[in-house]
Amino acid sequence: MKLGYHLGYWGSGPIPGALESVLEAERLGFDSVWSAEAYGSDAFTPLAWLGASTSTVKLGTNIVQMSARTPTATAMSALTLDHLSGGRFVLGLGASGPQVVEGWYGQPYPKPLARTREYIEIVRKVLAREEPVTIDGQFYQLPLRGGTGLGKALKPTVHPLRADLPIHLAAEGPKNVALSAEICDGWLPLFFSPKADAFYRAALAEGFARPGARRTFDDFEVSASLPVIVHDDVEEAASWIKPALALYIGGMGAKSVNFHHDVFARLGYADVSDKVQELYLAGRKAEAVAAIPTSLVEDTSLIGPAAKIREELAVWEETVVTTLLLRGDAGSLAKVAEALS
Repeated sequence: MKLGYHLGYWGSGPIPGALESVLEAERLGFDSVWSAEAYGSDAFTPLAWLGASTSTVKLGTNIVQMSARTPTATAMSALTLDHLSGGRFVLGLGASGPQVVEGWYGQPYPKPLARTREYIEIVRKVLAREEPVTIDGQFYQLPLRGGTGLGKALKPTVHPLRADLPIHLAAEGPKNVALSAEICDGWLPLFFSPKADAFYRAALAEGFARPGARRTFDDFEVSASLPVIVHDDVEEAASWIKPALALYIGGMGAKSVNFHHDVFARLGYADVSDKVQELYLAGRKAEAVAAIPTSLVEDTSLIGPAAKIREELAVWEETVVTTLLLRGDAGSLAKVAEALS
């Protein structure tokens, strides 16, 4: 199983020590480094900045929000970064949720799977550069339908370095996971648990079985973000992760549409998820954090003494996951990598 380093997105400003952490990850032989975006920092710019100081790690976005850019704009950034990095770029895409899509980007959210399919089709046409890019879709038209009539179908002026630049899709629900297997080169799960491996394995298998599927289980990447904390006190280690879980389960989405909440409900924590969401949306955040049991943290993280982590890692190695995306600063990466070795 490969290791990657997940920077995430910025908080109120740049991530302290980001360059040192990325250089340490490369020194340790990590396979990849990933950025993210929500509604603050973007995903492409940090990778360009940090990638200039690296030479071997892959540079991936986990994730670029599709509603933030037209498909051709995303393809332009992807082919540019791929050239600048010498073919190390991985384009990770995601639909996000209606709160961000409609509230921040002012774009419609309905039918995210069909919209994703069209979006990725356009990106691939740009990267292939075989002919002027055209599509007469439900969500995207190139040239635009009903405009001035002067729109012209175009090919990118830049010749892409790799026509088959890998595209990964962030997904949590079974239909979207199946879509990733059908039309993408990888899946980016969030809050993966070995206990849900059979559920996700079935969803991926459905996608691989569809006509024209690009990949199989043998050559498909699954890069899962995984908190790993090496610490003698399991409860204390869990306490450092619970606030982030409360945020995602309780506040990252509307009460009626929160995909993170649904992940944990499917994992057997429906009552816990409902309670955390109720408390969080009521502004009782400390109580929401306290309502998360340590078992929930342990199901989606590796925490505790090194020996415990190594024992539990064996279960992860039997899942569909091919890469573990770790977080932390430069000082903690070597300690975590050693515990996982």
